Amino acid sequence: MTLNLPNILTILRLLAAPAVAIMFLYFNRPWADWFALLLFSSAALTDFLDGYLARAWGQETKLGAMLDPIADKAMVVIALVVITGFSGMNPWILLPATLIIFREVFVSGLREFLGDTAGTLKVTQMAKWKTTAQMIAIALLFATGAFEHYLGMQTFGMDAQTRDAVLTGDLPDELGLVWKYWGMMLSWYAGITGLWIAALLTLLTGWDYFRKALPHLKDS
Repeated sequence: MTLNLPNILTILRLLAAPAVAIMFLYFNRPWADWFALLLFSSAALTDFLDGYLARAWGQETKLGAMLDPIADKAMVVIALVVITGFSGMNPWILLPATLIIFREVFVSGLREFLGDTAGTLKVTQMAKWKTTAQMIAIALLFATGAFEHYLGMQTFGMDAQTRDAVLTGDLPDELGLVWKYWGMMLSWYAGITGLWIAALLTLLTGWDYFRKALPHLKDS
């Protein structure tokens, strides 16, 4: 096995996947949200960087080819589980997250069954778009969690009328509630939109992989 810089970045991304969840065990929110966002975003960046460097430097290896998709799937699945948990099983997140996780398990099973012929399920351009949409949506939803927690802490004990008056500008915004509110709302809607786009691309790519694998699943 060759341990070059692209492979080291891939290994770090793989290790970052469980670390995202661990942030919520050792840090209080909203610090856990920010640390998870920073860790996830940094790891997502290496997803582009390790492949680019491996191709540019001619350092593509079997180890990298094996670990890269595992690291991607681990990052996405663990992050979705964490987000689904702190969102209170919100159906707008739970449903697309379920579709995404189901597809990842299904395609991984297909590749394992096909063995030597798994090369028929090469990563397509649409699958790359799917991964990009997932990464962006998850990062935005981590940001939503942070903004939401800040807003909740600073409005705790505040009656609804006072809070609404601050948000509408009728009372001075001494705590910066307005920008936290809009940060929460904008990241939420953008994140949910991105997650549903990712879920749609997930279904399309999953069907495409199944269609390509179908000839190899027929009994002789």
